[in-house]
Amino acid sequence: MSAQPLARAFRQIGGMTAVSRVLGFVRDVVFAALLGAGPAADAFLVALKLPNMFRRLTAEGALSNAFVPAFAKAQREDGDEAAMALAGETQTTLMMVLVTLVGIGEIFMPNIIGLLAPGFADTPDRMNAAVTLARVTFPYLPMISLVAFWAAIANADGRFMTAAAMPVIFNILLVGGALLIPVATGWLAVEKAMPLAAALLLAGLLQMAVMAHLLRRIGRMPAWRWPRFAAPVRAMWRQFSVASAGAIAMQVNLIVDLVLASLLPVGAISWLYFADRVAQLPLGIIGVALGTALLPRLSAQFRDDDPAAARASLAEAMRLAAFLVVPAMVALIIIAPQIINGLFGYGAFSEAAVAASASALAAYAIGMPAHILVKILQPAFYATGRGGFVLGVSIAAVVANVSLSITLMPVLGHVGLALATSLSGLIAATALAAALARRGHLRLPPPTETIRTVFCCLVMAAALVGIGRLLPALPPAIELGILVIGGGGAYLAVAAGIGAMPRQLFRR
Repeated sequence: MSAQPLARAFRQIGGMTAVSRVLGFVRDVVFAALLGAGPAADAFLVALKLPNMFRRLTAEGALSNAFVPAFAKAQREDGDEAAMALAGETQTTLMMVLVTLVGIGEIFMPNIIGLLAPGFADTPDRMNAAVTLARVTFPYLPMISLVAFWAAIANADGRFMTAAAMPVIFNILLVGGALLIPVATGWLAVEKAMPLAAALLLAGLLQMAVMAHLLRRIGRMPAWRWPRFAAPVRAMWRQFSVASAGAIAMQVNLIVDLVLASLLPVGAISWLYFADRVAQLPLGIIGVALGTALLPRLSAQFRDDDPAAARASLAEAMRLAAFLVVPAMVALIIIAPQIINGLFGYGAFSEAAVAASASALAAYAIGMPAHILVKILQPAFYATGRGGFVLGVSIAAVVANVSLSITLMPVLGHVGLALATSLSGLIAATALAAALARRGHLRLPPPTETIRTVFCCLVMAAALVGIGRLLPALPPAIELGILVIGGGGAYLAVAAGIGAMPRQLFRR
């Protein structure tokens, strides 16, 4: 397999992800302007986090990592019919479990919110709003899990574009819901975020319809099959058990942050959310896109006993990531206040909220390269059936995050929580890289490439500082646009001049 298909898949997935993230920022700008960073925003973000956490444990995360290699193996060894039978049984089991889980969750939602955000007990209105909103948003879980499972089937068939477009649909619907927030003002008190919750369910239905149409068109729609748990299915679920345990461990990080943030002053949950939204832009476009493209590719290469090709794939992915993520990290640290102010500093989003979110963004940015490296390296372990090692690393990262969060929060407040997340990611990335290097599966980029990238980043940093000092007083969005164009232009110009730009990234 040539180097070009990985870069092409990355461009497809990353391009659609970039569109989705832009729409996500539009959504969050409206969200911030109309809800601000107060009790209504806190309540909705807790309600939204619940289906998102479970989604990562099901089809989007652990199940995809277990299912894609098993599907590819069944397809190669036993043919399409056996592979689709595996998919059908998996689909039925997934839905049975998730529908049951949603029913239980609806009944015990007050207890669940009490565990996720114990600090809400001091503000009953915020607690009641979170419970009401969570009961509306939780049914999104089986919808998006089925969508993500169908996306895994499409990805295994080499079709990435439609699956990558699912977040675009999500954000378009939520932008529409956010624009309806003023209608709900005074209607349900802090539950005025209800239009967003309703839009979430509509997004799930539309996403299901689009993915179902794609799979039917390419002849890959699984039939609903009563689970018989034959040997391939049992093997897949065993891998899922290991992968889900690792995913659960990573979700503990999110829960710990949420619990601790709920104990901080009102608004801390929102400050961390808006900072994380910006930090997730490079992670989604670069890390998730490369990880998604790598999993079926590495599964095929290791299955064909071609470790040299697997090393080349990982090296290419790291080269592409380094060229894009290192300057992103530097820029997010240097111009964090201008980024938050330019994106969200309107309406109900106060100057104090801008400053608090900006400090959290700088802390999140420190760990960005590590988190993206984790996304790139994990597929190599799942492709070789070593999900157990990922589980061990995830548990170690959770322990580190909890310890660091408890240690740093009394000193740095919400910034301490963001910094702990970054440091725990660094621990996970180091462990995964060391394990792959010991097995000879990891080839680091040449030192000259690293030096060139660092030099380009230094030039960009100087440009950002210089532009920031020379600019007159301008509207925040215009100031941010000038900084992004000036800093990004300086980086790309120097990279092109000294030959640091990866050719395959821009090759048509």
